[in-house]
Amino acid sequence: MAQSLKKVAVAGAVQPVRAAPAQHRVAVAGASGRMGHMLIEAIRASDDCLLAGALDLASSPTIGNDAAAFLGHASGVPVTADLRVGLERAQVLIDFTRPEGTLAHVKACRERGVKAVIGTTGFTEGQKREIEDAARDIAIMLAPNMSVGVNVTLKLLEMAAQALATGYDIEIIETHHRHKVDAPSGTALKMGEVIAQALGRNLKDCAVFSREGVTGERDPSSLGFSSIRGGDIVGDHTVLFAGTGERIEITHRAASRATYAQGSLRAVRFLAGKDKGLFDMFDVLGLRA
Repeated sequence: MAQSLKKVAVAGAVQPVRAAPAQHRVAVAGASGRMGHMLIEAIRASDDCLLAGALDLASSPTIGNDAAAFLGHASGVPVTADLRVGLERAQVLIDFTRPEGTLAHVKACRERGVKAVIGTTGFTEGQKREIEDAARDIAIMLAPNMSVGVNVTLKLLEMAAQALATGYDIEIIETHHRHKVDAPSGTALKMGEVIAQALGRNLKDCAVFSREGVTGERDPSSLGFSSIRGGDIVGDHTVLFAGTGERIEITHRAASRATYAQGSLRAVRFLAGKDKGLFDMFDVLGLRA
């Protein structure tokens, strides 16, 4: 009898109600592109992110269409070229477009108090300074690669460069799909920056981007870059440390853009607690030394 009452008591106990996770309202720039589609799919699949805006060029044939139509779903968010409309409900914008477009988006975000996660590459030094200036008023996470694996690789490269500072020649080889418009990739350049900093050098002074003809012997203080373009390769990066009698290769291969989308959502969550400032994926992942 006592046992039965105990069971009834347990069965009738009031269970604690779990609060629903906070919703991060996210807008996506370049919503009709390959990366835009991957971001929208990741947002829809997440428990705590909500698609709040979708931006694309006025010439895009998807303007006016539902942003999630490619998934066979209705999100209630139309693709628009109007920055005011695309950002009016958003807390943060994810942007993987082109430098000129990204700068226009950052300006609009700054005016509206919308945070930004930027994965665009190919910025000039002057354009980077514009983003730094905008970060005085809004929180911005800027990284040439949002992949968690790539950023862990950057940390490994920092450690390797410090340990292999002498007696090793360093070459960076990157491979991407035929549609990529900039070279070397932003990720390859970031790898070079991390290595150069670990060695106490300035990448501008030691980077070698091309070799042709009689080049003479390799300068041991140089960092070499090689770019390969072809097919639909998402992104491969290898850093070669070549010494006497041995070589070490640290490689990251991306098989899907989904890794960039998931990293972007981690950045969105990180920025939720920030009002202003410029951050990168080392900050997001807690890899800052």
